[in-house]
Amino acid sequence: METTEILNQFNSCYLKIQAIAQDENWLLLIANKKIDPEAATHLADVLHYLGEAMGCVEEIVEVKFNQESKS
Repeated sequence: METTEILNQFNSCYLKIQAIAQDENWLLLIANKKIDPEAATHLADVLHYLGEAMGCVEEIVEVKFNQESKS
């Protein structure tokens, strides 16, 4: 898998998880205490760490792009 493909996959996952975190049903589950309130924290943590991983991969993509543009 190419680095850009990895970044695209991370981005796709991030967007899907973010959609869940903002979904009305998810928010109602938390508000109505039907699931452990920690679930919201865990989901936010997943988004944070996925974002961090994406940042690392973005750096690699940028370096590779810069190397290719100089060639």
